Amino acid sequence: MILEKINKPNDIKKINPSEYATLAGEIRKFLIESVSKTGGHLASNLGVVELTMALHLAFDLPKDKIIWDVGHQSYTHKLLTGRKGGFNRLRKFGGMSGFPKREESDYDAFNTGHSSTSISAGVGYATARDLEGKTYKVVSVIGDGALTGGMAFEAFNNASGVKGNFIIVLNDNDMSIAPNVGGISDVLTEFRTSAKYYDFKERVVKDLKNLPHGPEIARRLKRTKDRLRHRLLPGQIIESFGVTYVGPIDGHDVNKMIRAFHYASKINGPVVVHVLTKKGKGYSHAEKFPSSFHGVAPFDIKTGEKLKGASVPSYAAVFSEKICAMAKENSKIVGITAAMPDGVGLKRFSKEFPDRYFDVGIAEGHAVTFAAGLAAGGMIPVFGVYSSFLQRGYDQIVHDVCMQNLKVIFAIDHAGLVGSDGETHQGIFDLSFLSSIPGLTIIAPKNGKELEDALEYAVYKAKGPVALRYPSGAASKKFEEFNALVKEGESEIIHMEKDIALLAAGRMMEIANIVREQMKDEGFNVSLINARFIKPFDKKLIRSLAGDHKLLVTMEENVLTGGFGEHVCRYVSESETGIKVLPIALPDAFIEHGSVKILFGESGIDPESVKKRIISEYNNLS
Repeated sequence: MILEKINKPNDIKKINPSEYATLAGEIRKFLIESVSKTGGHLASNLGVVELTMALHLAFDLPKDKIIWDVGHQSYTHKLLTGRKGGFNRLRKFGGMSGFPKREESDYDAFNTGHSSTSISAGVGYATARDLEGKTYKVVSVIGDGALTGGMAFEAFNNASGVKGNFIIVLNDNDMSIAPNVGGISDVLTEFRTSAKYYDFKERVVKDLKNLPHGPEIARRLKRTKDRLRHRLLPGQIIESFGVTYVGPIDGHDVNKMIRAFHYASKINGPVVVHVLTKKGKGYSHAEKFPSSFHGVAPFDIKTGEKLKGASVPSYAAVFSEKICAMAKENSKIVGITAAMPDGVGLKRFSKEFPDRYFDVGIAEGHAVTFAAGLAAGGMIPVFGVYSSFLQRGYDQIVHDVCMQNLKVIFAIDHAGLVGSDGETHQGIFDLSFLSSIPGLTIIAPKNGKELEDALEYAVYKAKGPVALRYPSGAASKKFEEFNALVKEGESEIIHMEKDIALLAAGRMMEIANIVREQMKDEGFNVSLINARFIKPFDKKLIRSLAGDHKLLVTMEENVLTGGFGEHVCRYVSESETGIKVLPIALPDAFIEHGSVKILFGESGIDPESVKKRIISEYNNLS
């Protein structure tokens, strides 16, 4: 096998060009077999095998810098930089990350995990290089889906200021996670069809060389062609930013890409090399269902089916069913996603209510203000979004939604620890950054049923914006016998005793219940309360607990600073209730990848760790 010769960085440069196609096939086979066991991002990686090979062959790594947008397509890059042995622990705790990490390898030039950032980082790298008088190449790889993010165009606008060479590789596969939408997608469709034009041009030039005065005719035709191209082809959009355009090029032809990269390397200033690839290439299931094979759990290679069958519906599925049921009764409800209809549970909504469904592309900031405009116009917008991606729309939440008290509902999936995707995807800051905003109601339901009730509350009873915050994975069915009506700012009492009160939010209710049962076995009296409302929280209940409780323990799946516990601590301190508060939260740190269970333990919010802290704190009380 040719892949066996790839054991350290730059080994690919020892491979005979006649073996490139075979190597690409072996890499795809390796990735399919590896990801089928560990889970991970598959379709995006299968689509860039030849592109990655060409980049490694054309450039001098790690001196030259490759910056991957998002980074979930960097598996081949990791394979070619000597990390083959790390794939058996891909995305596992202590193992290899599924994204580029500077601390993992000198060949990873920039940490990425969110979309539309690579051009900005590349402009920064190239500017630093020029200021220091260095000569290395900077290559930013960005997908067509990422161009729906406004940051990419801000960077394009700024890129014209780069005086030295700066290469932007536009990986055009007509997909982000879901199919691309909007004007940018339409423009790139025109780019794709223009490939025939370029092939025709090359044939004409070749034929003219054999005719008398042919070279001069070719030059005149080129000038005419350039004028026509600027009028008839969408390349003018890119070049209007002061960026040279090259392409489109077959993204599965290594030699053509190498030639294009060598040509682009000679240009002073920014240049876009436009390559056409197929997401999921080489694996029929991924080619047919690229969205389903974007991020996958372990699966059967032959059938493409997950090894673990579906059991309990996910929170996304519960949300999906409820929002569709409500939309049938209320024509004002609209659904919004930022290119993730499957992940946030709006796929079914898009089919049942196509006129009220809006995929705005990878543009969370726009999605928030778009929702604000819908709300101002009398609709009830529900924006389904991952917690870590909502960070990208913080300014819009403050200025465009909350400052106007507009009824926008944020359905925040993947809140808390998400596991294998690691630091860039852990949803552990939303309680902090959202609770600082005046007028925003925040609810963390304890189970799937309470998510349904909270959604009804947000649509029919809330007077302003509401954030519903829930984790990824299976929707909890714990505590379903406790079903108190959702009222603004009211907690739900599960067990009322004395001495110690556990006030838990969301998924931490399950941890709190385990802790309570264990402490009861050891003779402690422990109350259990479902906080539900993070903002406004139940101040009345807290005052009443102070009567016969010595210790109040807040429990949240969010960083400590700015979170639920800190707000409760401040209230108790200011109100002089006399009760001691112990906030249990995640450490103020970026938490690496690994299973959620392991990360709970490593972060000190697992039952045993929490119990020890509570008993120690309680025993120290006078």
